[in-house]
Amino acid sequence: MSAPTPAPPSALTDADYAALADFRHALRQFQAFSEARAGAEGLTPQQHQALLAIRAAPGAPTVGHVAERLSLKPHSATGLIDRLERLGLIERTAAPDDRRRALLCLTAKAHEVLAALSSAHRDEIRRLRPTLEAMLAAIG
Repeated sequence: MSAPTPAPPSALTDADYAALADFRHALRQFQAFSEARAGAEGLTPQQHQALLAIRAAPGAPTVGHVAERLSLKPHSATGLIDRLERLGLIERTAAPDDRRRALLCLTAKAHEVLAALSSAHRDEIRRLRPTLEAMLAAIG
């Protein structure tokens, strides 16, 4: 039995291309905003994203969780966590059920930095929301 033939893509209009281009541009502008804000706090965008992943994790986050959330290989996530630890932003403790596994915890310094960054990002998303909703509707 052969696989079904995929349906041909629907025709795209000039308006579809314009909507996609506008959306990609808006995403890039937000990314540039985010990179600049992280830099102002002395962080790389990836470090900011790792802190956010750790803070938002259900339960006790691990290096594996950070790797998964940032789409990194485990050894790359380990290097990132090492740098955050040297900056005094996270602490590692051995998991009580498996001493080979490290649990990650934000320091007070990290909580302060992340709160400032997250507040600024939330405000920027709220500012962009009407524009993004209109763009999504145009693509829709």
